[in-house]
Amino acid sequence: MPDDSGEWLDRGRKAVAQIDLGPRVETIGRVESFADGIAFVSGLPQVELNELLRFESGQLGFALALETDRIGVVLLDSGESIEAGARVFGTGEVAHAPVGEGLLGRVVDPLGRPLDGGEPISAAAFHPVERDAPSIIARDLVTESVESGILVVDSMFALGRGQRELIIGDRATGKTSIAIDAVINQRHSDIVCVYVAVGQRTTAVERVIEAVRTRGAAERTIFVVASAAAPPGLQWIAPFAGVTMAEFFRDRGGHALVIIDDLTKHAITHRELALLTHEPPGREAYPGDIFYVHARLLERAAKLSKELGGGSLTALPIAETDSGNLSAYIPTNLISITDGQIVLDRRQFAANRRPAVDVGLSVSRVGGRAQPAALRDVSGKLRLQYSQFLELEMFTRFGGMSNARIERDMIRGERIRALLTQPRFTPLRLADQVALLAALDAGVLDSLPVADIPLLTARLPAHLDSAAAQSVAALAHGAPLDAAKRADLAERVRDLATELEATAP
Repeated sequence: MPDDSGEWLDRGRKAVAQIDLGPRVETIGRVESFADGIAFVSGLPQVELNELLRFESGQLGFALALETDRIGVVLLDSGESIEAGARVFGTGEVAHAPVGEGLLGRVVDPLGRPLDGGEPISAAAFHPVERDAPSIIARDLVTESVESGILVVDSMFALGRGQRELIIGDRATGKTSIAIDAVINQRHSDIVCVYVAVGQRTTAVERVIEAVRTRGAAERTIFVVASAAAPPGLQWIAPFAGVTMAEFFRDRGGHALVIIDDLTKHAITHRELALLTHEPPGREAYPGDIFYVHARLLERAAKLSKELGGGSLTALPIAETDSGNLSAYIPTNLISITDGQIVLDRRQFAANRRPAVDVGLSVSRVGGRAQPAALRDVSGKLRLQYSQFLELEMFTRFGGMSNARIERDMIRGERIRALLTQPRFTPLRLADQVALLAALDAGVLDSLPVADIPLLTARLPAHLDSAAAQSVAALAHGAPLDAAKRADLAERVRDLATELEATAP
């Protein structure tokens, strides 16, 4: 046999030469106690707030509470194998999330780990989940619109790129539906969407993902999921991770829309973690920093200046009320942080008037400046007319107020309510919305039975594409609505209404 001892010795020397035999510094602590997803660790005096820690069994956690002699660590993984005495290693890094185009179309947890059974994420970089909000000098005016495709929102409470608009209402009143309709409507825009699920049921999240994949542009949407079954630590960092992923596109001159569903459950998780780490409770048992937590999260939504690329990040956080109580702690906090709110009413939802937007309590403090000029021209009186109709409807129930003017206002108000009632997953284009409101203002719909208006709305897009293609194309490119276009669109709606009346049984 040939003597290969020399070759073996050379390989061994090369292997030894590649080993780093220099000194290495590690910070090691010990678990004092562990329960309910919280580990109290001693022996790590140099650990910083929100620093990632690694347990000897492989789980990750982050430092949430820094006391004089120990640290409260929130786990980001299951803690089944963690027990008192286990070693904990400091990493010197804060919690971070992957960013980049490799996340588009994927379902991931807040740390970027795939939940859809696909390949590991190909990240362009890893950014901290906690980042500073853009300064005032780095921001620009909100002048571009985010079209949700929902007539009641786009016409009365328009959204602008860089705005923070709260969607708030009782449980099961259609809050998520409004947000998902806005996501679906971006299938023809240049906006990248990020949907963040915090503490939601797995079945509800699956329905959202399926709706976007079926009707929207899932290939330009990121789904960040920390369901109700996820560790509280993941639920806590989920909104911050989602915003970090969206900021990647904003900072490169693009546009992003982030949905946080919902911040009420996030506040409950924060309260739970705070109480478990012995932070003093305050109003409604929430710790005093809950306002700061949500403020520093939502302040990251912004329209950047031209010098920084002109990108935008729009936030649509969702919050839940109890029996419509907007004066509770978390709702009042979020209303004061955001640029407006879309309030949903349980009674309207029960009466099948959906989306059940309360036009009296809802407001957009910024987006009206970004509303397309054509839509603004035809929707200027809409909110006032509808509010007056709702008041008249209340008083006319008692009778004795009937005259020609009131009857005329009631007829118009009923048509407005029928137009604002819009099924889920059926967004309207800008041209469709303008045509409907122009026809309403011209009195075209006054003679049309209210029961026929949903059918007219459903058939209108195809009718306009064939009968008013030039006007549709012009409006899509931001053309102003002159008198000729307005009259033409109203006439096209009249033609369709006449056709429906002729074919009615």
